[in-house]
Amino acid sequence: MYDVITIGSATMDVFVESDDANIVSVYTKNKKSEFMSYPYGAKVEISDFDSQVGGGGVNTAANFANLGYKTGAIFKIGDDIYSDGILQSFKNSKVDLSNIVQDKSLSTGFSIILVSFQGDRTVLAHRGANAKIKKSDINFEAIKAAKLLYIAPMNGDSTKILDDIANFARENNVYVCFNAGSSSLKKGFNYLKKILANANIVMMNKEEASMATQIEVRPDTRDEKFSNELIHPDVKEMFKKLKIADYQIIVITDGKNGAYAYNGKQYYYCPVFDGPVVSTLGAGDAFASTFCAALEKTNKDIGKALMYASVNSAGVVSKFGATQGLLTFEQIENILKDNPDYNYKID
Repeated sequence: MYDVITIGSATMDVFVESDDANIVSVYTKNKKSEFMSYPYGAKVEISDFDSQVGGGGVNTAANFANLGYKTGAIFKIGDDIYSDGILQSFKNSKVDLSNIVQDKSLSTGFSIILVSFQGDRTVLAHRGANAKIKKSDINFEAIKAAKLLYIAPMNGDSTKILDDIANFARENNVYVCFNAGSSSLKKGFNYLKKILANANIVMMNKEEASMATQIEVRPDTRDEKFSNELIHPDVKEMFKKLKIADYQIIVITDGKNGAYAYNGKQYYYCPVFDGPVVSTLGAGDAFASTFCAALEKTNKDIGKALMYASVNSAGVVSKFGATQGLLTFEQIENILKDNPDYNYKID
């Protein structure tokens, strides 16, 4: 019996930081976009370099275990130096790896993370085995034996099994937390609705929510100051479209602007918890998995769960590596006690 079983990707992440990186902002009437750029044709000096294990399946399993939950993980890797690194990273972990799949014909997932001087990042990802998870790879009995199934973003052909997994979990009274990824979102809302219908908690960032709902978040204009609202009206419209069942809680994260949640009755806003930012990689995984865990711990106190998630996410971004700054529940609670002014709001 597991408290939590996670399914998702496993990668070897290489972090690269250069002082020559530029952040370019492009504005249109209805949209703002930001790009990381380097001098074209130049040899760019690297100012910092590191390698760590990552991927949604790995990051969230590590976090749940660190929070004290009996955790199992399902992910797919190859048989190469990168898979050796991933398996070695779990050597001293309490995560059960008996359900992972290793395929010698495939390469292990690999990512190059370009880190900006602001701490944000652009990821160059080779999906490898992560994109080749098949239904026959899944130990459904392990899912049946879990209290919570956490579905991290899936890639490529692996998205084909999402509906089967979510259906099976719900039919067997397993609580489902679904963190949608871009691969599944690109299949359209009608495809996504079938999976959403089986999820108790749905997690997306604002860009993913926009992709799923086809709702753009409008910037301020001379006539309309959306930034004066606690929660942008377009974000509220996203919530209404994404919430298709009464039992669901929808969460949308918005980077440095904080996070929002909706339970069908109230909207919640939680500001980001301030702290040093070294790299934002893994922040979303830490936030989403901590929210799911904290919701159970706090007896479904949505606002408090958002605060727990934000504090743990702040711990992750303060370190290189997606799992290096993870906090325990005790550490999170001590930080909140030391910051009594930090709180959420309800709209």
